Amino acid sequence: MSDLWVVIPAFDEERGIAGTLNAIAAQRDTDFTVVVVDNNSTDRTVDVVTSFAAAHPRPRIVVIDEQQKGTGAAADTGMRYAIAQGATHLARTDADCLPAPDWTQRIKAGFESGLRLVSGQLIPRTDEGVSWIDRTIIRVALEVASTFGKVRSGNRDPKYLGPYVMTPGCNMAITAELYVAAGGFPRTAIEDLHEDRALVNAVRTITTDYGLRRDVRVLGSNRRVRAWGIRKTLAWYADHRYRPDVVDIR
Repeated sequence: MSDLWVVIPAFDEERGIAGTLNAIAAQRDTDFTVVVVDNNSTDRTVDVVTSFAAAHPRPRIVVIDEQQKGTGAAADTGMRYAIAQGATHLARTDADCLPAPDWTQRIKAGFESGLRLVSGQLIPRTDEGVSWIDRTIIRVALEVASTFGKVRSGNRDPKYLGPYVMTPGCNMAITAELYVAAGGFPRTAIEDLHEDRALVNAVRTITTDYGLRRDVRVLGSNRRVRAWGIRKTLAWYADHRYRPDVVDIR
């Protein structure tokens, strides 16, 4: 499975993306290519990535740009670029996340088990000054959201072939052919739509070859908790019931 590409959308991530790239470079299985999609950053994100790539020849890292603002737009551009370069399998994480050292290894195992969409487990980072209590609340909330998603009215329809599986955009993988068949990530901004939910629901109309792999682990950022507090952060993720003036917390 040498044609695996990892897509990382990035907007103004100069202070944190080196940590993500270090986690990527520390993978036990480095037989993959990385594409960082610069989403019209106004800082030194691209300089940080190109400098890192020059110092770390493996895995190969390329940088492309997407002017249309939005995680959906940037992720979709990266996925389709990878497919055009010959990718047969795609993974995504975000520029504020730390994939576990066996992340790509476990993703490949998920594909080899017959899955065409691999949903990974999201775990709160412990290095951002957020309390243990708040991190625990986030973990419990993720489990509740995963369970609730199965009965949520928006995720229930006769057209769906299998049950809903929560699939975080920062920890998922999909075959190239299924990505194209499902229409890809909606080219939207993060405040408009949860593009990961939209993609998994499109997949559910095509196949049942998808599922959660708890051994596919990514440590996700808590910076919204630090900026907004736990209640507002949970409201944000619950269909954007909290809408702050500034969404792109840095």
